[in-house]
Amino acid sequence: MALQRHLKIVDSGTEANWMDAALKVAFASTDMKQVNQHFGSAESFVVYALDMERTQLLEVVQFGQLAQDGNEDKLVAKLDALTGCIAVYSQAVGASAVAQLKSRGIQPVKVSAGAHIEDLLESLQEELRSGPGAWLARAIEAQKPADPDRFNKMEAEGWEE
Repeated sequence: MALQRHLKIVDSGTEANWMDAALKVAFASTDMKQVNQHFGSAESFVVYALDMERTQLLEVVQFGQLAQDGNEDKLVAKLDALTGCIAVYSQAVGASAVAQLKSRGIQPVKVSAGAHIEDLLESLQEELRSGPGAWLARAIEAQKPADPDRFNKMEAEGWEE
């Protein structure tokens, strides 16, 4: 099923520098409060930006009702809607979806039914403050722009056969 509705929050007070450094995470949710959907049949995603100190709702993407039928075509619109996210939280996610998410640099995170989005955001912020775990550290590193001088540094190291 194609995208039905896409609400983006425009906040003129948000500093551009903060948004450039913030991490984007998505939650499979119908009520914007709890993770209550399976990834493949999720009717909607709620997307937040966060750093160590702040969180901000960015967008809500709605798809409508979908069955857990193994139809892989329905995943394309969802994957596209999550572009720029480092993770997506859901109750469950199939193996094919996991592979497709990871190939796009999005970490699938399975949580218990009814996990509160606010609690998950706070947990992520605490992890950022105390030192990120493996997947979060990789996601942060992937967000950094490539060093334009990296090839010159490699050349300066020399080459031996």
